[in-house]
Amino acid sequence: MKVTSTSFADGKRIPEEFAFCAYDPQSHVKLSANRNPQLEWGDLPMGTRSIAVVCHDCDVPSLPDDVNVEGRTIWASLPRIDFFHWVLIDLDPHSGPIREGEFSDGVTARGKPGPQAARNARQGVNDYTLWFANNAEMSGDYFGYDGPCPPWNDSIVHHYVFTVYALDVEQLGVSGTFRGSEVLNAMKGHVLEEAKITGLYSLNPQVPA
Repeated sequence: MKVTSTSFADGKRIPEEFAFCAYDPQSHVKLSANRNPQLEWGDLPMGTRSIAVVCHDCDVPSLPDDVNVEGRTIWASLPRIDFFHWVLIDLDPHSGPIREGEFSDGVTARGKPGPQAARNARQGVNDYTLWFANNAEMSGDYFGYDGPCPPWNDSIVHHYVFTVYALDVEQLGVSGTFRGSEVLNAMKGHVLEEAKITGLYSLNPQVPA
């Protein structure tokens, strides 16, 4: 099994077009086009009945104290945790590549609707749901894809891992508003094979991706 993208190369920088935020020399960050990247899979194992796509950032600071604080730096030595950016399930494995902007095209304050999505698939909420929970202007359920927006004062580049799973079930056993951790747990015992592609992103001009 393999996964490729025409939007970015494995191990290379993700273009701003596919990010939630872009660098701004005056205010550090600005909202970006927030389009989902193109993804294509091939060599699926026999018996594949659905595809799941999970994108996560594995470099998120474990403590928020210094995040985006003027005059402070988030050091590389700080332990890191996962942040889910996209959870897509029940996708027909024969429906063709995911097109750029098919599931996300622009930033939607308070989040895009869900869980129903294009192609009769379902999407869970990503972790911007938690990040904006106490923000009066942005709080809501962020279904589907919302791209990179790492802290602008982080000293390391962030890695965004897009993993495509070939599953032996047409519909995964989750319901309602579900999260990435629930999907990973529900997939146990149903993954025939998986493949991934990783993109890099930074909003710190001193840490080029």
